[in-house]
Amino acid sequence: MDYKWISNAILFLLAVLGSNAFSQQTAQVRVEWKEGTAPSGTVQVQHGILRKIEGSARKGKIKANAFQVGSGSRPGILIAIDSAQTGYGTGATVVSIKTAKNPFSFFLRDVTSSSPIYMPDYGVVVLNAADTRSYQEVEAAVRSRKTMTKLQRIETEREVSFSSVEKNVRKMTVPTWLGTSRDFRIFEIAENLSDASKGEASLISPKLSSTVLRLPETKNEAVNYLYTYGRGVGVQENVSRRLEQGTLPILHSTLTDDDVVYQSTTFVSLEKSPLAELKGTDFLVADSFSGGHMFTKEQQELVKTRTEKALNPDEETVLLFRSEVVNTGSVPRYAWFKTPRPGTAWWQKFPYRFDPKTGFSAYSENRVFCISKLNGKPLPGEEMAILLQPGEKALFDFFIPHSPVSQERAAQLAMQTFEQRYAESKNFWLAKLGKAAQIHVPEKRIDEMIRAGLLHLDLITYGNEPNATLAPTIGVYSPIGTESAPIIQFYASMGWNEVAKRSLAYFLDKQHEDGFIQNFNGYMVETGAALWSMGEYFRYTNDREWVGEIKAKLIKSCDYLIAWRNRNKKEELRGRGYGMIEGKVADPEDHFHQFMLNGYAYLGMSRSAEMLASVDPVQSERLRKEADAWKEDIRQSFFNSVALSPVVPLGDGTWCPTAPPWTEGTGLRNMYQKRETFWSHGTFTAPDGMLGPMYLVFCEVLDPHEPAAKTLLNYHSELFYQENSAFSQPYYSRHNWMQAKLGMTKPFLSTYYTTFAAHADRETYTFWEHLFKVSPHKTHEEAWFLMETRWMLYLEEGPNLRLFNTVPRHWLEQGNQLTLNNVRSYFGPITANVTSEAEKGYITAAVSCPDPRKPNEVLIRIPHPAGKKPVKVTGGIYNEQTETVSIKPFSGQAEIRLEY
Repeated sequence: MDYKWISNAILFLLAVLGSNAFSQQTAQVRVEWKEGTAPSGTVQVQHGILRKIEGSARKGKIKANAFQVGSGSRPGILIAIDSAQTGYGTGATVVSIKTAKNPFSFFLRDVTSSSPIYMPDYGVVVLNAADTRSYQEVEAAVRSRKTMTKLQRIETEREVSFSSVEKNVRKMTVPTWLGTSRDFRIFEIAENLSDASKGEASLISPKLSSTVLRLPETKNEAVNYLYTYGRGVGVQENVSRRLEQGTLPILHSTLTDDDVVYQSTTFVSLEKSPLAELKGTDFLVADSFSGGHMFTKEQQELVKTRTEKALNPDEETVLLFRSEVVNTGSVPRYAWFKTPRPGTAWWQKFPYRFDPKTGFSAYSENRVFCISKLNGKPLPGEEMAILLQPGEKALFDFFIPHSPVSQERAAQLAMQTFEQRYAESKNFWLAKLGKAAQIHVPEKRIDEMIRAGLLHLDLITYGNEPNATLAPTIGVYSPIGTESAPIIQFYASMGWNEVAKRSLAYFLDKQHEDGFIQNFNGYMVETGAALWSMGEYFRYTNDREWVGEIKAKLIKSCDYLIAWRNRNKKEELRGRGYGMIEGKVADPEDHFHQFMLNGYAYLGMSRSAEMLASVDPVQSERLRKEADAWKEDIRQSFFNSVALSPVVPLGDGTWCPTAPPWTEGTGLRNMYQKRETFWSHGTFTAPDGMLGPMYLVFCEVLDPHEPAAKTLLNYHSELFYQENSAFSQPYYSRHNWMQAKLGMTKPFLSTYYTTFAAHADRETYTFWEHLFKVSPHKTHEEAWFLMETRWMLYLEEGPNLRLFNTVPRHWLEQGNQLTLNNVRSYFGPITANVTSEAEKGYITAAVSCPDPRKPNEVLIRIPHPAGKKPVKVTGGIYNEQTETVSIKPFSGQAEIRLEY
């Protein structure tokens, strides 16, 4: 027998037992406050037994677990704990110091001499019993290290830009969605993407909203059409893509195959009618073909009666493709084409035939799925090579109806010209942009993304034209009260008031009989979020007539929330969810008294009270009182949760309080105080960092300037962000808004550029839902990017308006202009511009906001590109620290000049 092996195994086991969560011991720690304080309170211990408390100053009282510290030179207490569990894993000992002011908790295992718990905002340190240092000595030792938090580091560095981050973050390619807007018949284009699942050739996938099209001819499998041109997939990434004018949903791509260059254009039109006569798809039918939708029985019956008409339209939407091929070399070169056929790869085959006389590809005689041409004539071969002389061009075209059509309809479609439909499509989308406010910034990428983004949102906002309800879908998913909110609010910001109002009608039309609003996957957060968006629309438009029309529905939803809240007014929930509603807010089945859920509910009721103030003052006052009481209940539970949640270390040597995502939590969920598994969506951070208490700041329960908001931002920035951007689905994190509100320019720009550089396709500007490439054309993410851009350019602050508060400094380099033309705000339409003549020694600005609701004060930030301070300012009062000009009182118009 190998006794040495047994001996080593025993030693290893003892070592494990001595270092992990099974270890139990007696431990002592000192809590010492800053000199001059005299706190009193109690000590509570979880997963351990409080043996005793001793005072470390002469004056003071100790009784059981209560203490009152005397105001000596070393105010503090010594705590002894039996059965202390200080190893890794669940069940670790947590000590809570419950004082009237600044209560806090800590993991006993976190107390070390090398990194003592030092909380300057609370004026307290926690030390090992053997560590005899005073508060002041610990403070001096920590400060001497001169380390920084992640936010402090960002503030010392240069402003982030796209060029400074693009090589350090993920580079995304996203399939392109093309359609006509309003109509749920769209096409997904994956053109030679470097995606392992779609890399052999280009694919066209007809969809009904996000539902794949299925045909009997494809054995009811998803319909995909494979096509290609050029010699094939080689060692080079030789395809580039771009939108028409950088903004319109018309896809251009360039394949450079040595000397032969293929310049392709793809867009969607109608089979027969002009795009201006677009009818669209009933919003409920479109919704029924989106992922995660939910209907009441009555809504389901309506869908049944409307679906047949939507699935059997008078005409199809049609994808039109043209590749202009040119030989750029000095000798003859071949070009290759393969026209579309069913399948996703060479080996996947479905029965069909190609007719070289007509160029038609068909499943059967009256089921034509593609019309192909070469130089305007029927394509003579399904696959072919042609020899091009130097400088010679060829045109390879194909048209794909969304569903197959008859020979007769195919013949009519073949008579249409690519050029005419192309011009019509451009004019159609340009006309939409012409009806929107105009924003122009000197960074081309951002400038294009603003307009492209607006059209990307519109592309999948479905409904019948011209006036019916619209479904503001969010990519592959049905509308959600939370995720559709930035879509609707950006519509309103850009002056698309009717589109915004018709999109809000979706939530009103689908409201349940009892007032509950729920449209997606069991989410319970939608009622409050939808009411908030309605309130935001009202702030933009002051549309009192509309409020009068929807008054009964507003009150019904608010009463539903009140009844839900009343069911939770239980004494056993005092400080742990009293008066707070319970439920889940996203995919994870976390049915708790969540801060995000209650924040949105409070915000929605608060906005409802605001909307009703001039329509029904009595109801408005009732809802205002209820909202205020709700806010107070949330705050009480929140601050109690902070007191019980263990503190965490920051990069500068200080320690920071934390808060769980719901009142049932005892701390940050990803600290694993409980034995559970919840990793999902590619991250451990979702409950705490993306669905957690930061929403209380965004939802106006906490003011962004109060210490608790600062606490949330501090530990979120340290624990839950990478380069100041959240993980997995980063636009769920609301630190971006808080940074904008506080004028934290460098941190805001770090979040802004890092997130969209990693999240969006850099050529076509569409977004994935997640950073691990799930769910394309995700307009929720894109809309928050657009709203971030709006906050950067203009942001309301109570009765005041801030302009250009967090714009990049380099935007004001010589000759650059920033322009807002007729954008919408709480103060009505705004027109503003800044023109930089920095090299000539001056920068000028002008702002116009003539609406009677105009702001009391306008604050325009004008950062000099080189950081210079003006020697003379005309038109307002200059704040050197914030580089901001204040115009107060604001008359409705102002002009400013800064001289350097």
